Amino acid sequence: MATQLARIRLGVEAMIAPVDDEYRLVLHDSYHYSPVQVLLPPQAGPVLEFFDGRHDASEARLAMVQATGDLRAGELLDHLTKVLDDAGFLEGEKFEAMRAASEKAFSEAPARLPIHAGGGYPGDAAELKELMQRELIAPPSAGVVPGAAAVAAPHASPWAGYESYRQAYRALGEDAAGRTFVILGTSHYGMPDRFGLTRKPFLTPFGETRTRSDLAVWLAERAPRASLMEDYCHSIEHSIEFQVVYLQALYGPGVEILPVLCGPFGRSLFEGGKPEDDDGVREFFGALGELASREGRRLCFVLGVDMAHMGARYGDQQPYKPHQGAMIEVAERDRARMARLEAGDGDGFWELVRENRDDLKWCGSAPFYTLMKVLPGLKGEVRAYQHWDIDEESVVSFGAMVFK
Repeated sequence: MATQLARIRLGVEAMIAPVDDEYRLVLHDSYHYSPVQVLLPPQAGPVLEFFDGRHDASEARLAMVQATGDLRAGELLDHLTKVLDDAGFLEGEKFEAMRAASEKAFSEAPARLPIHAGGGYPGDAAELKELMQRELIAPPSAGVVPGAAAVAAPHASPWAGYESYRQAYRALGEDAAGRTFVILGTSHYGMPDRFGLTRKPFLTPFGETRTRSDLAVWLAERAPRASLMEDYCHSIEHSIEFQVVYLQALYGPGVEILPVLCGPFGRSLFEGGKPEDDDGVREFFGALGELASREGRRLCFVLGVDMAHMGARYGDQQPYKPHQGAMIEVAERDRARMARLEAGDGDGFWELVRENRDDLKWCGSAPFYTLMKVLPGLKGEVRAYQHWDIDEESVVSFGAMVFK
């Protein structure tokens, strides 16, 4: 009887990278359920396609013989299957146990740990302070926007996006020091049409924030269908962590925050209509809008958002270069969307996002749209716009905006 191969689970990513002077196919877990990296010869790539829950082992053995020329295909396939399963890379009992353990550990942890320290930004407090002093605080502080209700900054690494980060955060003045920052971050790993909440303080090299757990609970109670309390995605997400670092640099480690991860509005994007046609999304918009109305100037909204993602890394067939070639048209379309945001036209913004099911692959449309619906009447101003060549064939765009 044929043995069906298990499916490689969601969140396992593959890349070709040099390891000990040889190129290897490196598999890793973007969700961090598993700490393991699996190194394979690049020729194994086609074999992995058989781990989709639809193919049997005999098909994969034949592919392995063709790929490697080794007639011991059965033994090699059994070994590969065991390695992937032990790493938690295949759907099944071992992965489910890893996931349950990771989610339980996050739920019970006293604080959300700085998972991107030492990678996306310096992990040493003194080095981080020096970076923030140089790139954010030390240059002239002109640019404060009195009465700013919200700012939008990138969630690209501070190493790449410091010019936009600077322009966004300089809009906030000293009067923002005592406010609660509602951080709307892109949820790269979260469920569509859902909002991830947590009551945990965020820990960074600067220290520990104060998280408004009372407000998180209030939102979850008012909008239970779209709220995910202690959403595991918070533990691995960078879109909020990077904003926390900048806020702490400006207002001290104990800055007060309400972190909210905004999942993609997939139903609207692929089926039509508006995001709030989903009952849960509409409830959440209403609850957050009620909270904003009640708290007034005691709240300040911060968005952790990038824009277009173009090039081979993101599935496009052609390479992209910053500010040239096809990226010139991308920039024009980016600016058309930002113009709708500047005008406070949330519906018009979403119509542009929905064109071609967002072929620009904006990584921030959900937080932007949420802001427009929660604080209707806001007008925006673009303060910066950048292209970042994340690799030789791919570009990410982002910028800085302020709303009042």
